[in-house]
Amino acid sequence: MPELLLELFSEEIPARMQARAAEDLARLMGEALKGAGLPAEGLRTLYGPRRLTLVAELPAGTAAVEEERRGPRAGAAGPALEGFLRATGLRQDQLETREVKGAAYLYAVIRRPGRPTQEVLAEIIPALLRRFPWPKSMRWGGSSDFIWVRPLKRILCLFGGAVVPFTLAQGEDDGHGLAASDRTEGHRILSPGEVQVVDFSDYATKLAARYVVIDPAERAARVRDGIAALAAAQGVEVVPDEGLVAEVAGLVEWPVPLLGRIDEAFMDLPAELMRTTMRVNQRYFALRRPDGAAAPFFGVVSNIAAHDGGLAVVGGNERVLRARLSDARFFWDLDRRQALESYLPKLDSVVFHAKLGTQGQRVARLARLAEWLAPRLGAEPAPAARAARLAKADLATGLVGEFPELQGIIGRYYALKDGEEARVAEAIAAHYRPLGPGDSVPAEPVAITVALADKLDQLAGFFAVDERPTGSGDPYALRRAALGVLRILRENGLRLDLADAIAEAFFGYPQAVGATAEPEFGMAVAQEMMTSGWRPDPASDHPPMVAAFAAGLLGFLADRLRVQLRAEGERHDVLAAVAAQGGADLVRLLARAAALRAFLEGEDGANLLAASRRAANILRIEDRKDGPHRPETDPALFVAEEERALSAALDAALPAVLAALEAERDTEAMAALARLRAPVDAFFDRVVVNDPDPARRRNRLGLLARLVAALERVADFSKIEG
Repeated sequence: MPELLLELFSEEIPARMQARAAEDLARLMGEALKGAGLPAEGLRTLYGPRRLTLVAELPAGTAAVEEERRGPRAGAAGPALEGFLRATGLRQDQLETREVKGAAYLYAVIRRPGRPTQEVLAEIIPALLRRFPWPKSMRWGGSSDFIWVRPLKRILCLFGGAVVPFTLAQGEDDGHGLAASDRTEGHRILSPGEVQVVDFSDYATKLAARYVVIDPAERAARVRDGIAALAAAQGVEVVPDEGLVAEVAGLVEWPVPLLGRIDEAFMDLPAELMRTTMRVNQRYFALRRPDGAAAPFFGVVSNIAAHDGGLAVVGGNERVLRARLSDARFFWDLDRRQALESYLPKLDSVVFHAKLGTQGQRVARLARLAEWLAPRLGAEPAPAARAARLAKADLATGLVGEFPELQGIIGRYYALKDGEEARVAEAIAAHYRPLGPGDSVPAEPVAITVALADKLDQLAGFFAVDERPTGSGDPYALRRAALGVLRILRENGLRLDLADAIAEAFFGYPQAVGATAEPEFGMAVAQEMMTSGWRPDPASDHPPMVAAFAAGLLGFLADRLRVQLRAEGERHDVLAAVAAQGGADLVRLLARAAALRAFLEGEDGANLLAASRRAANILRIEDRKDGPHRPETDPALFVAEEERALSAALDAALPAVLAALEAERDTEAMAALARLRAPVDAFFDRVVVNDPDPARRRNRLGLLARLVAALERVADFSKIEG
């Protein structure tokens, strides 16, 4: 099939927008071609600093189409007929009359001839470009309302080797005079000027000869492998940073990796500080020695192949880096003139959130919550409270003000300088973790305690003021905080009653207690739970509204856990079935869910699940007639031996199941359930539930209700899929 080649050549596109723009171009073009009757084959996109490229194979033209539409009855007039004519674009004398089931109807036969692909492309591409969804765009020149991320300079568009004839002009709008052509440009410095191409192969070959690597994956490989080779020659290695590789690959068309040297005068600075300075300000790659210590080198990627081998480029970048590191040293030395704790008063004037007070108030809450959590997590209360008190102090330092990415990390260095315990300092550095799916969780008890306190306080506060995530919006990163709580508990195997922990975090806010209590604080979440049918646990020590608030936040955590399990390929429905029976100990719920999953994967479990559904369906139907049917039976009314056997099996199994669950012997509990399979199968095979005798019928429905109630002590089997 003929080939479509489209290149959109502009001034430099921000690196962070390139990949998404290429995806949008492929999606929009694919949709437009499909809608026009032009199925594309092999459609793919490429992107770089100055160009978006699309290539695909298309048929030479669209197929002729004949479509029939039935309209109003024959003889119809007025709006019905007029609307049908407008919709079909035909005149009344072009309609046909046909008989359908004894009635005459008007029919329209719409015939659309095939069209050349060039003609179709000339229509859809300008419209597509005018509605292209850049996150940010700009106008330029003053002669057109056409917008693009940066000024668009050229449009190369070929189909079958011929230029697709279109412009971006629209009425009086001249579209900046942009029209499709068969020309593009090479590297801005190494090979300026236009070049004519005839197809994609010619395009790729000629641009490569003019110092342009059009494939982003190839540019990334040149960056990654080139820096790694230069580092290996010096006996060091690159600190892995795929994000920086992708960004740099989006900044250069002809990657030329180079290695520079860091002045020894700065090598006593923290490695994280040097790395952040180089990455954030200059897009340099950090290097390290085999033992993990910072190496006195940095990687830089030039966009030109210089005649001197890059000596001038490296020298210029070394001078820039010295200036950057000098600035970093200034803040490093200035901050360390005073103790970390002395920065705490400044947090009293730093707003955490308009509805939740200052960072100073938050520090007090974290220390209180960490002290409460510590004994429940195997940590000592005093160091946990101390670490929580100092965890946010570095937010007031000059260095973190300059490099927010270093919060926590810099606090650790300053705490060690002040003589704080190592575990306190490590907790300060680790309490923000995990920062993402690939980040590790804290493992030391004090660090775990402070990290959980930080996340639980954040979740409780924002939920209490009803600043919850909505749709794709999560401005306060509450989903990430929830996943952090779940990962910390799961990966460390920690037993914690989350309902109690959430309530304790809630009570840390002055809006929740005492004279400063605000009636609306936490009310939105609590009322939602109350109106959804939730009822408080009679054994709970918390007021009903607080218990309802905790249950609402637990529901959010459960939703995040289901997302996490689904991503891991686990059965989230089994967890939902177990969680429906109550309990806020995450590790306990997961252990019971694992045992139930293993049980359901066996023959006994699968059959018992089917029996549970059958019993529940029968009860639901019969309850509508004369229910509810309580889980009670009269042994005197048993007639069939299968009734007596099932009743006896339930009498024996239920205490065994409950005792095993209480002792946290989940596998043993499932084994006790498995003993119900044979009597349940026999009951359904040989007993008619809806007996003509009303008393026997009610007794047998009561027996089914006992079966369902027994199973529900383990899990809500109605939530299990499949």
